[in-house]
Amino acid sequence: MEIHHDKHHATYVANLNKAIENQSGLPEGNIEELLKNLETIPEAIRTAVRNNGGGHANHTLYWEILMPGGSKSPTGSLEKALQSEFGTLDKFTEQFSSAGLTRFGSGWAWLALDPMKKLKVYSTANQDSPISQADMPLLGMDVWEHAYYLKYQNRRADYIKAFMSVVNWDVVSKLYEAAMS
Repeated sequence: MEIHHDKHHATYVANLNKAIENQSGLPEGNIEELLKNLETIPEAIRTAVRNNGGGHANHTLYWEILMPGGSKSPTGSLEKALQSEFGTLDKFTEQFSSAGLTRFGSGWAWLALDPMKKLKVYSTANQDSPISQADMPLLGMDVWEHAYYLKYQNRRADYIKAFMSVVNWDVVSKLYEAAMS
């Protein structure tokens, strides 16, 4: 995890800062504003912003939801919403895990809330972010090899199972509550 955070994530931040350096007229605010408005980013730096900005936003969420402590399973209104949308928590876990397992190559599995406040599970390629699709990411699982290769080699399924056991569902619930209000 140290290499993942200190090397991979740090490189996304450095490359994003380099891409937007000396650029005027960019959406103001935070990384979410850049990702929400990719079509307004100058074409010369758009790919760098999508890739590195997405990498930064995605990894920031990843570290937050892996924060030690908290519930080991969904509770409260998030639990009810997951059951309503997916039938059972086990079916949600199965669908989310499948999104990560079946992502060809590198990318992410997501639990996101769409603009109609509907929960969705899907995957994105590379560092593409749900934010660029107008969705609010609630839970993101990195399925790039750099996330798991040192410990799990090519056993992505083992990594996914381990990942699901360390999610801090209190953080995911807070994100859900904020997005619903």
